[in-house]
Amino acid sequence: MESVTNSNVHLLTQNGKTIILIGTAHVSKESADLVRRVIQEEKPDTVSVELCPSRYQAIRQKEKWRDMDIVKVIKENKAFLLLMNLLLGSFQKRIAEKLDIKPGEEMIAAIEEGDAIQAGIHLADREIHVTLSRIWRIMGFWDKVKFLFQFILSIGDVDEIGEEEIEKMKTQDVLQTLLADVEKSHPVLKEILITERDQYLAEKIRSAPGEKIVAVVGAGHVPGIQKFWDQDIDIESLEVLPPKGKFSGFFKWAFPISILALFVFGFFYGGEAKGASMVGWWIVATGLLAGVGALAAFAHPFTIISSICVAPLTTLHPMLAAGWIAGLVEALSRKPRVMDFENLPEDILSVKGFWRNKVTRILLVVVFTNIGASIGTFVALSLIVKVIQA
Repeated sequence: MESVTNSNVHLLTQNGKTIILIGTAHVSKESADLVRRVIQEEKPDTVSVELCPSRYQAIRQKEKWRDMDIVKVIKENKAFLLLMNLLLGSFQKRIAEKLDIKPGEEMIAAIEEGDAIQAGIHLADREIHVTLSRIWRIMGFWDKVKFLFQFILSIGDVDEIGEEEIEKMKTQDVLQTLLADVEKSHPVLKEILITERDQYLAEKIRSAPGEKIVAVVGAGHVPGIQKFWDQDIDIESLEVLPPKGKFSGFFKWAFPISILALFVFGFFYGGEAKGASMVGWWIVATGLLAGVGALAAFAHPFTIISSICVAPLTTLHPMLAAGWIAGLVEALSRKPRVMDFENLPEDILSVKGFWRNKVTRILLVVVFTNIGASIGTFVALSLIVKVIQA
């Protein structure tokens, strides 16, 4: 392997193929210019880009989000993932505006130049929802809450980002930048965010069609791609969600059964008053805090009431969640209009916009109500224990 013309351009070979690997800074006009120049000069058969199908479609079909079925999103339990994608997109757009560039300008440049020379466009990155889901599986409840609020607060922090942070972003994924604090307590995040994707990118790039390929990736992935270039990689194992542990499945059913057993214990051994007190605290704590979560998302009054009513039951049912029901009620009470979908790209650029837009507010209702109900479960359990001990 040898460097060619530029320190950010590297030459790789595989089974007779020539791969010109360009390491880019995601927030740099110079990188976009470099991508255009290399593709114009090399005229490859294929241009491989660090994009997954969903992000590629977002670039190709900018109006596709208008077809979003928000009710379907809630029913398929994808509200959190969609909210994370929107928050990530918001952060990228704010950074791009700060530096007077287009979000993902180097990838857009690669696609445009590839189209101009009639080269094939090859997608090399793993689906963003798979990466987020794999991260989600290994995080505890409080880390998930921290993760969410770190994303939301990052929208307002963009204006405070200094030159040092900007320089760091030139060699990091935006997602890695946002997860820096969480990564300290979960080193395995680096495995998912960087190592797994380095392996995935290496395999997808070297299997791209054509004899000459220009591959455009973030500079931070270049060393990893070079490291795994000649290694066998099981790409299918990197594309699936790891199955939940047996303990997780057991706990999902064991926890509500244990709570119900405590209620029975309270009534039969503690007396009717103690049993009623235990049930009462469960209803109050789970319902009230679920309602607080819905209120924090500025939900419709009907939504807040419904979250309070259903939380005591959904927290005892492993297949239901208070946030799902609250989100559906919110979607029916304040059905998003065409204008809400049209304003979505602009509204996600500010914290206020997330709460103002009916689409994102529904997502916030789902997530915040679930967080409130979960916290209520912990609070209720501690109160029940105190009643038993009294």
